[in-house]
Amino acid sequence: MSSSPVNPSALDSLSMSSLLSGDVEGEDERGTEEGEEGLGDLEVNPYDGLPFSSRYYTMLEERQKLPVWRLRQNLLEHLESNSMVLLSAPSGSGKSTQVPQWCVEYALSYEFSQGLVCCSQPYSVAAVSLALRVADEMDLSLGLEVGYRVSHDDSCTPDTLLRFVSDSLLLEELMSDPLLHQYGVVVVDELQERTVATDVLLGLLCDVCRQRPDNFRVVLLTHPTLASRLASFLGTSVPHLTVDASSEEGEETETRDVRVVETMYREPSGKEPVAAACHTVLDLHRRGEEGDVMVFLASAQEIETCASLLETECLALSPQLGTLKIVPLHARLGGLTQRVFEPNPDASTLKENESCEDAKGLVLEPGGHGVKRKVILTDALGEASFSLPAIRYVVDTGLQLKTVYNPQIRANSQVLRTISKHQADMRTERVNSGLPGLCVRLYPQSVYEDGMAEAHCPGVMEENLSHLVLLLKRLDIADMGQCKFLDRPAPEALMQALEDLDYLAALDDDGNLSEVGIIMSELPLEPSLAKALIAACEYDCVDEMLTIAAMLTAPCCFVVADPSREEAAVSHWRALMHSEGDHMSLICIYNAFMEHNQDEAWCSTNFLSYAALRLAVVIRAELLEVMQRIELPVSPPAFGCQDNCTNIKRALISGFFLKVAHDVDGLGNYLLLTHRHVAHLHSFSSYTCREPRPLPPSWVLFHEFTISCDNCIRVASEVHPQMLVELTPQYFLGNLPPSEGKDLLLELRQDLDSQMSGLDGELSSHSRTHRDTDGTAETESSNELCVLQ
Repeated sequence: MSSSPVNPSALDSLSMSSLLSGDVEGEDERGTEEGEEGLGDLEVNPYDGLPFSSRYYTMLEERQKLPVWRLRQNLLEHLESNSMVLLSAPSGSGKSTQVPQWCVEYALSYEFSQGLVCCSQPYSVAAVSLALRVADEMDLSLGLEVGYRVSHDDSCTPDTLLRFVSDSLLLEELMSDPLLHQYGVVVVDELQERTVATDVLLGLLCDVCRQRPDNFRVVLLTHPTLASRLASFLGTSVPHLTVDASSEEGEETETRDVRVVETMYREPSGKEPVAAACHTVLDLHRRGEEGDVMVFLASAQEIETCASLLETECLALSPQLGTLKIVPLHARLGGLTQRVFEPNPDASTLKENESCEDAKGLVLEPGGHGVKRKVILTDALGEASFSLPAIRYVVDTGLQLKTVYNPQIRANSQVLRTISKHQADMRTERVNSGLPGLCVRLYPQSVYEDGMAEAHCPGVMEENLSHLVLLLKRLDIADMGQCKFLDRPAPEALMQALEDLDYLAALDDDGNLSEVGIIMSELPLEPSLAKALIAACEYDCVDEMLTIAAMLTAPCCFVVADPSREEAAVSHWRALMHSEGDHMSLICIYNAFMEHNQDEAWCSTNFLSYAALRLAVVIRAELLEVMQRIELPVSPPAFGCQDNCTNIKRALISGFFLKVAHDVDGLGNYLLLTHRHVAHLHSFSSYTCREPRPLPPSWVLFHEFTISCDNCIRVASEVHPQMLVELTPQYFLGNLPPSEGKDLLLELRQDLDSQMSGLDGELSSHSRTHRDTDGTAETESSNELCVLQ
C-alpha cells in the first residue's frame, strides 16, 4: 500500500481486530494495571464510538462458529501483499456476511485512507438483506456506517464505510469513476451466478488492480464449483483460500453442526412439478418431525401457484399436525423477502390470527399442537442467497424458467429447462440444521447423472448485450477483445448489439459513441427507451415520455386476478384505458395514481400493483433528475391533445422502430417485421379490454415480445405506416429484411412520392396559367424560374 498502516498497538484500541481474535492480553508495555483499565476502551465500537451491546457479543460467538471464520487471519494477511484474493466456500459457510466485515477491519487499519469498502451482489434483494444482517452483527445502524445501494433505493450517506450494492450499479459507477477511487476494497460475491454484470466486473476489476496496485484490493467470493475455473482464469499470482469439509477434521466438533443429508430421487409420477412439490411438502409435514422446508420451483409464478395449492390442501390436514407458515421468496418481492427471517409463529400469535396472513407470509393452522414449521418457496434466488437456519428438508423440482435472448430475431424466449449439476448440489447444501437432513429431488437419478450440464450457461451467452456494449463503449473499450471474459460472448450477439446501437445513432462513423450515444449511456434505461426519451426533447413530449419510461421500467402494474374476478378487474381497467393505445394508457394509470395521492386502497380496488406504481414514481423522479443534470430540455405536460399523442408516437418510433408489426388478416394476428414470427396482443392491452372492442389496429409499435406459450406482444400502440416511412426511411426502406410488410411500406412510399409529384405538377400548372394572363414575356420568365427551381 502507498501509505503505512497505523501503529499496531494503536490499532488495537481503535479496531475490533484484537477483540475478534481474542488476543487482548500480555502485549502492552503499560503494565497489567493499565491494561485492565484499558479494557473499557476495547469495548467501544471503533466505527461509531459507542459501547458494544450484549447482543453484539452473542452474535460474535455465533460468527466464530462459522466454517469460514478460520480463514479470517489468512485473508487479512493476504490483503497486505496481494491486490486480489479468491475465496471459495460452500453456501451457508458465512462468507457473504463475514468477509466484508474483515475487509472493513483491513480498511480501518489504514484509517480508510485508501477508500471505503464495497460489496457487490448479483441480486438487489440479497444486497439489502446482507446490509441489514451485517449492520446488526457490527452493532451499527443501517444507513449510517453500513448501507446499501440498489436500483431505485439508496440508504448510503457520504459517511457510509461499508456499502452493499448490486453488481449492475457498481458497473455503472465505473462509468463515472473508471478506477473506483472512492473504494479501497471491493468484494465481488456469488461469482458462480455468472450474471452479465458480474462477469464484466471480473474483467474490469483486474484492470483496476493493475492501475492501482498499491491502494486497491479485490476479494472474489464464489462457490467451490467455480473455484478451479476462476483460479485458472486469474493465474497463480492470485492466492486462493478455500473452505471444505475435509480440511476441518482438526476442529472441535462443537464449533459447528455436522450436516448429514440424505438425497432421495423420485421417478416421474405424471403430476405437474408444482403439484408434486406441494404433495411432497405435505408428506414431509405428516411425518411430524421438526425442521423447516425449502422448495425450489421454476419461477415466481409457480411459487405463487404452489402457495395457493398448499393453502387449499392444508384445509384437509389433521388438526394435530401443527402449523405451516408459507413464505414466498423471489426477487419480485423486494423488501418483503425479509419475511423469511421472521421466527415461526408461536401459539399465542396463532390464536390471535386463526385464519391466516396474506399470501406473502401465509400462516396455515389446522388447529393442533403439532410441529410448527416454515415452508420457503423459492427459485434460483435461494440457491446461494438467504442462508436460513433450521432448514432440514429441501424439495427440488430440478427446473428453472430462463429468459433467453435470440439475437437473430431480436426477441426473448422463455425456456423451461433442467438446472445444472452445480445448481442441484447447491440446493442440497441449503439444508442447515443440526438434525439429519433430507433432499427430495423430484426427478430420477439418471437425469442428474446424464441429463444435466455441469454448470449453467453464463448470462453473457444468453442475454441482450446492447446495454453492455453501450457501457463498454462509454469506458473507451472500443474493441470487445480488450475486455477479459471468463466466457466470451457469441460474436453474432456482439455484432447484433453493435448493429442495434448503430441504428439508434448511438455510434459515429468510427464505431465510437456519438453525442446521442453518450447521452443514452447516462440514462439508466435500455438503449431503445433511452433513445425515445432523447427524441421526446425534439417533439416536446418529455413529461409524458418520462412517465412511459418509468412505467415500462417498473414491473407490470396489472395484478393477475383469480379467474372468478377477471371480469371485475377488466371492468376497472377499462375506465383507465386510452383509445390511442397502451403507452397512453400507462400515462392515464400513472396520472390517476398520482391524483389519488398514491393511495394503496385505490390500487387494490382497481386491481393494480401498489408496489409497481410506487416504484414508477421513484424511477420517474430519478430520470427527471438525470435529464436536468445533463441539461436536456423538459417540456411542460400537454397530455390529452391529439398533437401530443402524435408526438409521443413519433418519439417512440425513434427508439422502437425495430419493434413494429402489422396485422396480416384483420383478426389481430401480427407479423413482426424484423422476423417472420406471428403474435397477438396481450390480454391486458387496451385494444382487447375496451368495450365495445375496437378492430385490431393495422400497424402497431410494441415494447416487448417473448416467445412463450402465448406469443404475445406487450404494451402496443397503433402507429401509421406513413410515420415509419417518414421518420426512419433508411431502415424500413433499406435495411429491413424482405417481407410483405416491407412491400407495403415501399408501395406507400411510392404513393407518397406520386402524390408529391402530382401536387408539384398542379402547383406548376396553376402558376403558368395564372401568369399567361399577364403577357408573354412574364410567362417565359416564370417558366425559366420554374426550371431553375
